[in-house]
Amino acid sequence: MALRWLMPLAALLGLASPACAWWEYGHETVATIAMDSVRPATRQAVRRLLARSDLLETPTCPARTIEQASVWADCVKTLKDRYSYAYAWHYQNVDVCRPFDFKANCPDGNCVSRQIERDVRLLKDRSQPLRVRVEALVFLIHFMGDLHQPLHAGDRHDRGGNDMKADYGFRAATNLHSIWDGLLADRAISTPKGGPRGILAEVPPADRAAEAAGDVTDWSKENWQVAHGAYAALLGDACAPLPATRPVLTNAAIVRLVPVLRHQVARGGLRLARLLDETLG
Repeated sequence: MALRWLMPLAALLGLASPACAWWEYGHETVATIAMDSVRPATRQAVRRLLARSDLLETPTCPARTIEQASVWADCVKTLKDRYSYAYAWHYQNVDVCRPFDFKANCPDGNCVSRQIERDVRLLKDRSQPLRVRVEALVFLIHFMGDLHQPLHAGDRHDRGGNDMKADYGFRAATNLHSIWDGLLADRAISTPKGGPRGILAEVPPADRAAEAAGDVTDWSKENWQVAHGAYAALLGDACAPLPATRPVLTNAAIVRLVPVLRHQVARGGLRLARLLDETLG
């Protein structure tokens, strides 16, 4: 709740929003949509595994509920050396101005798509120790959210837009990554009201199986394309040279991007549900 309270305070102070709206709202919403969409037996299996999250021995980063599990992988960054090996697992910086090829950006499997595949294998393997499967589950829940945040799936050699300085409407001194991770995500996920079910309701039931179809490579390419669109919305041409002045994501562009981001959250939840059904159902 503290993060939700801080968001309006940051706006009142005119500060660049911290990357907490996707960090919290986005991940929680993806996870909630997934839990609403899985089969009952899968839901019970997820709850049984999360009930043993004490095996992770991360008391400052609990994962007993689906909401806690969805942000656990970010929380354990505060444990520094203990989980520093996993920092690169949250993204894949695939150049949006070249033909799609994420293999070159995923050395030794250290990227979000390959870790999703790894977590699915570990979760499916009942011979693995229970602790390993619990950890695979909480990583999988989080990484499916990360993959569908476009600036975790594509960039312009600027650390996923972190080095792309930009203004968000009237608000200055931020960057493209923070816009999608924080300011735009906060607006899109919270309005219109309705929570996760409201976002899911925007995908007709007849279309949900098609949205969940494909594999991690397909989803990586799709999200890379959305990242291309994120740069284009800011620069006009996604691959244009940087302007002399700080580019502005206009209010008109923000309005156009709200449904894009909401669709990303719905896709992430439906696809996570499918993976959970296939591994635990």
